Amino acid sequence: MDAFTAGLLQRIKTTESDLTKARETGDDFLADVEQSELEDLHRLAAEHGVRIGATSV
Repeated sequence: MDAFTAGLLQRIKTTESDLTKARETGDDFLADVEQSELEDLHRLAAEHGVRIGATSV
């Protein structure tokens, strides 16, 4: 796995975790921000042929 792929997958994992925490604490604004970030990361992964696999929420 190259550095780009590893970094992207790590960012997705971190963003998923942050999204879960935001939802659990009822922070709707932060949840919206994290959801948007996650969508952008998924789009970036798709554009570069990176398979997300089990890291998706």
